[in-house]
Amino acid sequence: RPRGIVSAGPEEPNALVGITRDSARHVPNVRATVQELYDGLTAKSQNRWPSLAFDVGEVNDVASPFFAAGFYYKTFMWPGKAWEKVYEPFIRHAAGLGVAPSEPDPDHYASRFAHCDVLVCGGGAAGLSAALAAAEMGAEVIIADEQPDFGGALHFETDVQIDQVDGYQWAQEMIARLRAMGNVRVLPRTTVFGYYAQNMIGLSERVNEHLPDPSGVRERLWQVRAKHVILATGAIERHMVFANNDRPGILLASAARKYLNHYGVLVGQLVGVYTANDSAYETAFDLKRAGAEIAAIVDIRDEVSAALVDKARELGIDVRTGSTVTVAGGKLRVSSMSVERLDGSGSTQVIPVDSIIMSSGWTPSVHLFSQSRGKLRFDDAKRVFVPDVYTQNCASIGACNGAASLSETITQGLEAGKAAAKSIKQKPARGGRKKKAPVPDIVSSGSWDGNHLGVAWTQKGKVVKAFVDFQNDVTAKDIRLAVQEGMHSIEHVKRFTTNGMATDQGKLSNMHGLAIAAEQLDKPIPQVGLTTFRSPYTPVTFGTLVGHARGPLFDPTRCTAMHESHVEAGAVFEDVGQWKRPWYYPHAGEDMHAAVNRECRTVRGSVGMFDASTLGKIEVVGPDAAQFLNLMYTNPFMKLGVGRLRYGIMCREDGFIYDDGVVGRLAEDRFHVTTTTGGAPRVLQHMEDYLQTEFPHLNVWLTSTSEQWAVIALQGPKAQEILSRYIEGIDLDREALPFMSVREGHVCGVETRLFRMSFAGEDGFEINVPADYGRQVWDILMADVHAAGGCAYGTETMHVLRAEKGYIIVGQDTDGTVTPHDAGLSWAVGKKKEDFVGIRGLMRPDLVAPGRRQLIGLKSVDGTKVLEEGAQLVESPAKGPPHGIIGWVSSSYWSENCSAPIAMALLEGGFDRMGDRLFASAADDGFIEVEVCDPVFYDREGAKQNG
Repeated sequence: RPRGIVSAGPEEPNALVGITRDSARHVPNVRATVQELYDGLTAKSQNRWPSLAFDVGEVNDVASPFFAAGFYYKTFMWPGKAWEKVYEPFIRHAAGLGVAPSEPDPDHYASRFAHCDVLVCGGGAAGLSAALAAAEMGAEVIIADEQPDFGGALHFETDVQIDQVDGYQWAQEMIARLRAMGNVRVLPRTTVFGYYAQNMIGLSERVNEHLPDPSGVRERLWQVRAKHVILATGAIERHMVFANNDRPGILLASAARKYLNHYGVLVGQLVGVYTANDSAYETAFDLKRAGAEIAAIVDIRDEVSAALVDKARELGIDVRTGSTVTVAGGKLRVSSMSVERLDGSGSTQVIPVDSIIMSSGWTPSVHLFSQSRGKLRFDDAKRVFVPDVYTQNCASIGACNGAASLSETITQGLEAGKAAAKSIKQKPARGGRKKKAPVPDIVSSGSWDGNHLGVAWTQKGKVVKAFVDFQNDVTAKDIRLAVQEGMHSIEHVKRFTTNGMATDQGKLSNMHGLAIAAEQLDKPIPQVGLTTFRSPYTPVTFGTLVGHARGPLFDPTRCTAMHESHVEAGAVFEDVGQWKRPWYYPHAGEDMHAAVNRECRTVRGSVGMFDASTLGKIEVVGPDAAQFLNLMYTNPFMKLGVGRLRYGIMCREDGFIYDDGVVGRLAEDRFHVTTTTGGAPRVLQHMEDYLQTEFPHLNVWLTSTSEQWAVIALQGPKAQEILSRYIEGIDLDREALPFMSVREGHVCGVETRLFRMSFAGEDGFEINVPADYGRQVWDILMADVHAAGGCAYGTETMHVLRAEKGYIIVGQDTDGTVTPHDAGLSWAVGKKKEDFVGIRGLMRPDLVAPGRRQLIGLKSVDGTKVLEEGAQLVESPAKGPPHGIIGWVSSSYWSENCSAPIAMALLEGGFDRMGDRLFASAADDGFIEVEVCDPVFYDREGAKQNG
């Protein structure tokens, strides 16, 4: 159906347009009522074909009886698969609004964090008063308003004087005064769109969006933490619900008044007025003075202010109380309104008009208050919901708090501003007022006084297409049908009809839908319930939310201290989480496989150096540190000696492996804990969770030191020889520093924590140095490594070397359902321990039942074919996937040191199947015959790492 502009603000449901600057700058679904004009602006209507005047989609208007409320849900059920084959393609093609841009956005978006004492949301009379009162008492204030300039309803209110000046001029003087204060930040063109926990407020600022060339920052996301929030968000005028109330030329009275008094635009020459409150009268008077003819004021109320009626008659305006508009005529523009008496007396009169302005009252804008988790109460006298119970440090003032006059609005603002400043114990600003600020002298003949905040809609049986929600085409009939079909909660009515679920979030429709449902149910409005107002309050562009986090900056990139050395060495990098890690170091003419094979041979034959800085590192300190680790790990830690290391397994409560790492005891009350690279943050959180909730009696402190230590793994037969040239204060002799020991000293003149351990299965060391010195130590040692015929090796080589030794990687050789016993790590579970995280989980019958998948080794029978990781294991090709799967390959590599392919797998009952022949699926839909074997393929006795 043809639709026209309804409002003059962010509540606009109809006038959604696509704004185009060039082929790469296209923004769909922009509300025309808030889009500022600039030279070169191109705006196009949306969702119509072939033209706006003739849209073939209007056939839906004829077919609308088949698309009644609940249509979407009913098509899911009948007939058969018609939804996915008939309805869904049609609905998806017809639904939607504008077309998303097809090219990358070339503009820049920024974000900023800020703190303040008082954040004022809204720049009308209430917000300006509150901001000034708080600022004059010394508070740091931020005031934000979505309009280009401040003033709120004072943009269009006439005959209003504050302190002997025009209301709009007073607002401009107030904002100029606030800008001049050093403790106030003024943010125009800034929408407060979300209210989150602990007074965290989201704001979207249009920095250059209103300029022809949005160079620099186009929009900015503000994340403000405020000690006190003042909500001065105003109220939204409601439309009247009557047949064909969506015709172009029918709009809110406040919108018509703003277009006239602020922009100088007359909405029509022959205007009808349909109202249920006083404010529409003031609009009619202004339109009359501007030269428009007022066909009639139709008021559903029987009793109207005598002063308003007398003033209307003085201006020659016909006022019809106790009457209703039953239907609007016209199509591409309204042409008439049919008027009847509500008591049924008299006949229907058709009055020619070219515009209808309407007002059924004002709804306090409580969206942000509701997002703060505050509780509303229903004001039965005013027939609106207003803030009641506050859960955060905030206050609501003005029209959003139910204030019905300008004097009440400003008084609430002044009181709230002073109360907020006092609550944070601020001293008055230098030069500011120290005494109580007087309430401004207000003269108003406008609609601020005597406003009737009521709800009106047409009676049953009178409605053909009386729209409640313009954007989702929900009519009063749909609301009543929802109730008839059993929807007795407003949340159910909302979902059944989609009322209030459009991009305007029901700013115009929610109260009408609630009132009609309450009438149908014969219940008071509060008993029907209230819908949830979710953020954002108004749509926010993806660019604002994303900011710089796109392209290379989509995710933070973390580099180790030695990163530049790896770059200079020609490393090929892989992304491991957010880390850039050297994958392999190719020589000229080498592909990845050749480079990895060379690195594997070199480490085992000479020496290799690996950057292990990405390992998670946690300092566990305190008199109860050993007891805490004893509870967190399956291994016993109470008797671990100072200067010794222990490999530890950490389980979840259900008994499954959560992480692993090496723990070193530096002193009786201090441990250095390492975790997997990907597990660093979650292991720290896991520990903190248990320390705070299950073991709060333990005297322990946890500190992440992952970024503080650079780690160099020096592995291979020549490792000790090279390290001995640079180590100070540590005896490297095996008797003094045996395998799995830790000492503190210096290397290359730099403080170090030296671990004698190896993830490669060779004699080796993990050298922990302060991150600031990581690259210098790396470069010094690397020179000697190269001189000894060694090399740097990357993560792929590290994977191969550890697999040769049967060492697991949590998350690759475990899948969240593997216990220490399944992984062949029963030796790491303390037999005498009475308690640790996961001990009860490990006792569950299903975790000790036979046939569980267990970690074993696999070797290719033909000795040449490398299995694919993730390949399924079956007894025979005849019982191939998806049937007969008994396991899967977790790790698979070509081992240059073994001159054969090696693999690890999780196999049902694997420990009892050594020597069995199985088949692994292959990419070509074939199978590779494999033999089950021990997962340790190299140096089974550990002679090389133990000397």
